[in-house]
Amino acid sequence: MPNPPETRPPRILIIDDEPQIRRFLKISLAADGYAPIEAAGGTEGLERVVQDRPDLVILDLGLSDIDGQQVLSRIRELSAVPVIVLSVRAGEAEKVEALDRGANDYVTKPFGIAELTARLRAALRRGGQEDEAAEAVIEAGPLTVDVPHRRVRFEGREIRLSKKEFEILRLLAAHHGRVVTHQKILREVWGPAHIDAMQYLRVYVGQLRQKLGDDPARPRLIATEAGVGYRLVVEG
Repeated sequence: MPNPPETRPPRILIIDDEPQIRRFLKISLAADGYAPIEAAGGTEGLERVVQDRPDLVILDLGLSDIDGQQVLSRIRELSAVPVIVLSVRAGEAEKVEALDRGANDYVTKPFGIAELTARLRAALRRGGQEDEAAEAVIEAGPLTVDVPHRRVRFEGREIRLSKKEFEILRLLAAHHGRVVTHQKILREVWGPAHIDAMQYLRVYVGQLRQKLGDDPARPRLIATEAGVGYRLVVEG
């Protein structure tokens, strides 16, 4: 009987100019069964993206040679590889810019390795695919969003949504587990002229939570990333 093919460990590219951070991540990721690759700057990191074809990139923004935001944009020109930003920059504007440039997630330093690896696993499961446009039915745990028929089922029951509520949920479900910025939701649901209409968005997200039975004080389905956006975190 032939032996099953071996599965190679996922390659994780760490782009960070702090040697101690790279060393810590390399040891931690290797212990979890990943194959870490190091790059000490943006130029080297971009070369590694092309040469090594990593399965995921962990990117610091404060690089010594090229600003990490520019590196992120260049990565997105080269590849759809999932990117988790790991940075000391905790400002909302930095987070929004990174997510709008194509980051899959954003973790601030100092960080817990358990949280980082959990987000890494989630990003790898999604495989960096932006399949919202092509996927007719989006499934996220017990949530099913049937795009062509505009129907939603959650935990076996049908949820009746307005057009705007459905579009918001469709967008969050298509990016399940990822932060979707306020600007992206407003731009895609209301149009470019309404990207500052935050009150509309808050009202509709509140209505969505109510219909899904989600507690606004302690949401378990639609999480708020303060000042940045929303994340669908339903598990199943």
